[in-house]
Amino acid sequence: MMSFEPTTRRIGSGAAKLSVAPLEDTSTFKNRAYSALKEVIVSLNIYDQPHEVRLDERQLAQSLGVSRTPVREAMAQLEREGFVHSVPRRGIYVVRKTKREVIEMIQVWAALESLAARLITLHASNEEIAMLRQMFATFEDGAPHAKLDEYSEVNIQFHQAIIAMGGNGILENLAENLFTHMRMIRRKTIGEENRADRSIQDHLAIIQALEARQTDAAEVLVRNHALGLAEHVSRYADYLE
Repeated sequence: MMSFEPTTRRIGSGAAKLSVAPLEDTSTFKNRAYSALKEVIVSLNIYDQPHEVRLDERQLAQSLGVSRTPVREAMAQLEREGFVHSVPRRGIYVVRKTKREVIEMIQVWAALESLAARLITLHASNEEIAMLRQMFATFEDGAPHAKLDEYSEVNIQFHQAIIAMGGNGILENLAENLFTHMRMIRRKTIGEENRADRSIQDHLAIIQALEARQTDAAEVLVRNHALGLAEHVSRYADYLE
């Protein structure tokens, strides 16, 4: 996977100047431009930005080492997926979801992930479930907020693993694009109102229910954990207004 260090330094036109690496393989410009731009957008921490982030097609094409056509095609796909939106005569902007939209996404995620948890108790191996516990081995004896950046990534990996371990390809496909939006808001909220400490406790309870093959309990715990994020957003995420 390519590595990026995104920045939102303003350039003369008012657009954000993003640092992206040139594409070396020229065989699939559109797909590679799409993957590169999506990764950068997700890494922007958009909800920490004080202003709208505008993207400059010309600068992005130059950074990637391609013409503007594959960048334009990639932007069109990203717009269909809800990551950017174009404003006539103004340009292309990274989408910031409203509070209502974020809550609705979390509610849908709660339904998908809780179903995956039910499937895990019925079909996943003990070894697969044990991997979930291993994710949190470094946090069980200490406060996760002491290693917040590290915990934030493990938190995201945990939820991705729950979906994948459910073993339902259609469910995984439905969740993929939704989770990309979700990870941006998870990264923002994990450090708020002691959510990291409560999150680790929720995760360990979920793992215990999965290990015991407690199907109904696992489903409820996963759903309530997700809906707890929705409640947090509703109460505290004024920056989404």
